[in-house]
Amino acid sequence: MPVDYWTATFLPLLIFTVASSFTPGPNLVMITASGANFGWRRSLPHYWGIVLGFSGMVLAIALGLGTVFESVPWLHTVLKYVGAAYLIWLGMRIATARRTATGTTRGRPFSFVEAALFQWVNPKAWLMAVGAVAAFARTDLAPWVQALPLTAVMGIISFISCALYLGGGVAIGRWLESPLAFRVFNLVMGGLTIASVVPLFL
Repeated sequence: MPVDYWTATFLPLLIFTVASSFTPGPNLVMITASGANFGWRRSLPHYWGIVLGFSGMVLAIALGLGTVFESVPWLHTVLKYVGAAYLIWLGMRIATARRTATGTTRGRPFSFVEAALFQWVNPKAWLMAVGAVAAFARTDLAPWVQALPLTAVMGIISFISCALYLGGGVAIGRWLESPLAFRVFNLVMGGLTIASVVPLFL
């Protein structure tokens, strides 16, 4: 690894990843809602699906998958519309979540596989991964040499940000004793999830 890699590439990558990973997007909104609705333990498969699914996507793009979308542009368009439709459905699912008489939430949290696969239609995840590879990939290094630190940085920051938002959701859930407060919270989370579609078409 060149000596200047750490100052010229690694540090800017770290700043970019922290800034983009801690600003709310579909993953963070949904893991917060999951924590509030289902608690920490039941939300862990969702959490690990985000972290490992996103890391796997970054690795694949860094190793050259991004060139596929340059050569087949219609595939990116298809993913954009599928992702938008899926986000709208997820937003409605969150907004309409209800609690039973025993205080538990109807339905279930995302599974590991569902959360991991969601990364491939998550517009913010795509923007982060493709943006990082485009901005910080270097022509003087082999793809796999720079793919590993890039994936590690983005994966670790995702691990931290999702854990904080999940913990925040769990804390919020403990305060939502009132059915009205619980309903308002889920409506806001569902609305934010649906609103995340808008940047796709601007």
